[in-house]
Amino acid sequence: MKVVIPGGSGQIGQVLAQWFLQQQHEVVILSRQNLFRYGKHVVWDGKTLGSWADELQKSDVVINLAGRSVNCRYTEANLQEMLDSRVDSTKIVGVAIGQAKHPPSVWLQMSTATIYAHRFDAANDEDTGILGGNETDVPSYWARSIEIAKAWEQALHDADTPLTRKVALRSAMMMSPDKEGVFDVLLGLVRRGLGGRAGNGKQYVSWIHDRDFISAVEFLIEHQDLSGAFNLSSPEPLPNSEFMRVLRGAWGRTFGLPATPMMLELGAWLLQTDTELLLKSRRVVPTRLLSQGFRFQYPSWPEACRDLVSRWRAKTSAP
Repeated sequence: MKVVIPGGSGQIGQVLAQWFLQQQHEVVILSRQNLFRYGKHVVWDGKTLGSWADELQKSDVVINLAGRSVNCRYTEANLQEMLDSRVDSTKIVGVAIGQAKHPPSVWLQMSTATIYAHRFDAANDEDTGILGGNETDVPSYWARSIEIAKAWEQALHDADTPLTRKVALRSAMMMSPDKEGVFDVLLGLVRRGLGGRAGNGKQYVSWIHDRDFISAVEFLIEHQDLSGAFNLSSPEPLPNSEFMRVLRGAWGRTFGLPATPMMLELGAWLLQTDTELLLKSRRVVPTRLLSQGFRFQYPSWPEACRDLVSRWRAKTSAP
């Protein structure tokens, strides 16, 4: 296959690129800069047509991951950039696919589990889940990230690509042992004795092991009858306090300093990120994947965590 990955210079893009290359597929990364290890690099700006669109001709798969990182302060400027980078890139990918004489058979478009409501009572799936934005018990600015997620998916829906199947990947946090990824950051807290619960620890954490993320992407490529939104998340989300307890145990720590809301705000300010990433209850389950016969290699956090810790140790001890 020829796989084109707009915005593939980040962690998820490089995980996918490495895997596809190992399977002897051709991989093309569209990005503003060549700052990565895997795949052929082609420059684009994420909003206007250019020679990069030629790469979509006779390609088999497009996986659009483009968009400004959410790991930032939720200032008005950053939120606007998050919105523009996601919507603009999705629109222009749609235009390029629509104009291609030999377009790809499938377009996998990155989305986010953040589109669902902050809740504790029941899990959100694709059919019965509650889309967020109307909660009254959360900071009002949290609604902005949900508005961005909805606009992101709307741009995919509006794209005129009659010959190309479209799938929205409502992904939870992908856990891999790579440097500066989510797992690396959380494990870093544990290693420093800071890996206790965040806030009251009751908020749910949805996650997916990197091997299951890759397998789900392959599954959605291969099953040509599947389209629409799919939750890419483990079937077993769990409260933050339990999530961190398991991570501490996998590393061999019995205690981690809890972080009060005030401590989280200070830490988020120092790291130039936002507490919404830790405090929103993302309780998401992959009902559509499971109903179609997909099976997770790492459905529960304890076994996933043990594997990730083992691979993290192997990576960091390597010369």
